[in-house]
Amino acid sequence: MLFAEKVFYYLCPNLIFMLKRFNFLVSTAIICFLFLGFSYKGEERYVKVRRVIDGDTFVIENGSKKGERVRLIGIDAPETRKTARKEVGYYGMEAKEYLKTLLTGKNVKLVFDVGKKDRYGRLLAYVYLREKFVNAELIEQGYAVTYTLAPNVQYADFFVKLERQARQAKRGLWK
Repeated sequence: MLFAEKVFYYLCPNLIFMLKRFNFLVSTAIICFLFLGFSYKGEERYVKVRRVIDGDTFVIENGSKKGERVRLIGIDAPETRKTARKEVGYYGMEAKEYLKTLLTGKNVKLVFDVGKKDRYGRLLAYVYLREKFVNAELIEQGYAVTYTLAPNVQYADFFVKLERQARQAKRGLWK
């Protein structure tokens, strides 16, 4: 070590410590921004629908044998089969058949909000068939109710308005 370096380290130990801390803080901030600040909001993907599971979930082609499951954001359709936690819901089969008629074998556009997948690994998306907003259509026709779960809340107010209109008009499950 040179004499000048020894003098610098002796006279400025706090400066060295502060520079190391600054480098650490900048690095941490960059990593946090990359991992936490990244959002899928607005990302689009064009896919072909393979089959419909129920009134709010379907499977798309992705090159694998099983395909990939997609859950419609902001809506909840009645259940179509009994599980350990849920019973078959009123108007569940009608909702499934409507979505099946609407989407099976067709090409759709998936638009993502903030969160891209749910805890079950399903893609979460707003779905468009040509110009038709499928999530909104299901609520408007009474096949589903509004189901808002943060952070995917882009159309929450719009869906509540559509559900209110469907209920007043006694459409679908509101009959």
